[in-house]
Amino acid sequence: MSLPCSDESIRPRKMQSASLPRGVEAVQCWCGDVCKVKEVTDFSDWLGMKFFMCANYESDPPESISAYVRPPSPPPLCMYYRWIDTEMPDWAVTEIRERGRRAWASLDLEERREKAEAEEKAEQKKEWEDYCVEQRAFIDEMIRKNQEEKLRLEEVYRQREQAREAERERKRERARAAKAAEEVGDGKGKYPRWTQ
Repeated sequence: MSLPCSDESIRPRKMQSASLPRGVEAVQCWCGDVCKVKEVTDFSDWLGMKFFMCANYESDPPESISAYVRPPSPPPLCMYYRWIDTEMPDWAVTEIRERGRRAWASLDLEERREKAEAEEKAEQKKEWEDYCVEQRAFIDEMIRKNQEEKLRLEEVYRQREQAREAERERKRERARAAKAAEEVGDGKGKYPRWTQ
């Protein structure tokens, strides 16, 4: 067993009441009271180890009579505690190993999940970029086809307009020729057919 200690840096933070191990006698603290037996519940190098602690230790909260009312801690009489165990019990060593294994497995799972999410995001980004390229090509093709159709329609309209103008010019020429022939025919003294 180690010597009594009041060093706050190595004092366990989380603990629970425990039974006195066989073959170990209860001791009195510096203030003369019989010490309590506590067991470390904090996940640390002392997990599962038992120690003596003063019944008036400043960090040992008194029993509360209600869930809403917590009585104040008694004033410290002494800071006594002493380790009963010098090594962690087998179950604590197994628990620490199991927790470590679970932590590494969880970390590995988290890393794999993050990697899978990153790959999925990269794949989605690539699919989106490919889709954007396809859409851009489709839009460019549609613009090109529209331009070609516009040029074709302009050519058709131009040809129609030329044909129309040519037809109008032909009709004008015929009208001029008919008018000239009618003016020349009036001087011969013939009557129109409807008067005969």
